[in-house]
Amino acid sequence: MEVTLLGTGAPAGLPRPDCPCAACATALGGDARAATAVLVDGTLLLDLTPGAAFAAARAGHSLAGVRQVLLSHPHRGPVVEVPAGLPQPGRVPDGRELALLTGHRVRAVAMDGPGTGYAVTGPNGQRLLYLPPGGAPAGLEHNGAVGYDMLLTDVVGRPDALAKLRAVGVVGPTTDVVAVHLDHDVPPGPELRRRLAAAGARAVPDGATLTVGVYEDVPDVPRRTLVLGGARSGKSVEAERRLEAFPDVLYVATGGSRNGDTEWASRVAVHRERRPGSWRTAETCDLVPLLAADGPPLLIDCLSLWLTDAMDSVGAWDDAQWADGGERALRERVRELTEAVRASRRTVVAVSNEVGSGIVPATASGRRYRDELGRLNAAFAKECEQVVLVVAGQAMVLRG
Repeated sequence: MEVTLLGTGAPAGLPRPDCPCAACATALGGDARAATAVLVDGTLLLDLTPGAAFAAARAGHSLAGVRQVLLSHPHRGPVVEVPAGLPQPGRVPDGRELALLTGHRVRAVAMDGPGTGYAVTGPNGQRLLYLPPGGAPAGLEHNGAVGYDMLLTDVVGRPDALAKLRAVGVVGPTTDVVAVHLDHDVPPGPELRRRLAAAGARAVPDGATLTVGVYEDVPDVPRRTLVLGGARSGKSVEAERRLEAFPDVLYVATGGSRNGDTEWASRVAVHRERRPGSWRTAETCDLVPLLAADGPPLLIDCLSLWLTDAMDSVGAWDDAQWADGGERALRERVRELTEAVRASRRTVVAVSNEVGSGIVPATASGRRYRDELGRLNAAFAKECEQVVLVVAGQAMVLRG
């Protein structure tokens, strides 16, 4: 089953008309995208968009063989003219299946918002799932359903849709996940590719023809990642974004609740509101057992607070205690943590503060903390496949 993406952009396209944002200003050439429309084996058209016939011609195809046109989402704006020879667009009711004379079967998938998803099975059994912009399937259950060979979905706008599909097992390691409905939320080019790769997905240019069921060399999702950054740099957002397309994440908060500290409680509330509702939270600094156990991905936020707790426990703030075994005890704790990271089979994303580039702390204890955090970051980074530094909300890949 061959799929030609006549467009891969949001309904308004990319760049958006008259939009002055930086993403739209740089969406030129191969990064410009028409509204998403999908031609399946030259016989089925999913979403009719302006200029579809010209887009097909540019991709070396014709719409003359199209026998069915299905719409996935409400089309806003001017009415799209139906090219001569094409059947009138329609929509399959949720849960119903349409059998085409060409041997394709199309089942309508109910969504959690306006629109309809389409599960297409080809004559030879290949399976494709196409979801509308901003939508996720509704009412998914673990029912032993056969997995999809390809998924076309709004990875950037609704990463939780991908997480839900992974949770029920219909999207797995061999599913080719292709991002469509791409908008101006992410700068086009390298940044878009980086974010999609972290979710196990990819983007293709308009006009690309893909073969459903053929394995594509998508970059592997890093199993261990360290995200560094300064205060309010966006490092926690970057770390959370890396796992929002995966189900059952365990968020490990190392800062505790700090009873009575209203400012800290406000910070914690902001973090909780930002996380997907399916994530669980553990408030602990005992990281080694979590890393040793099997389970869902871990998001550790953050190593800086873990170090504070570890230094508290060994008396590192007192010069005498530090000299009388405290330093050796801290080194042992860091060694146990990094060895646990090395041996862990879980997906791990850890956050830490990058310090030491500014003013030298005025106190001996402050300088000690700065130095030990630098050593911890270096040791932890050594065990990670990918290390990222976030500056002013922009992620720079240092490794991987």
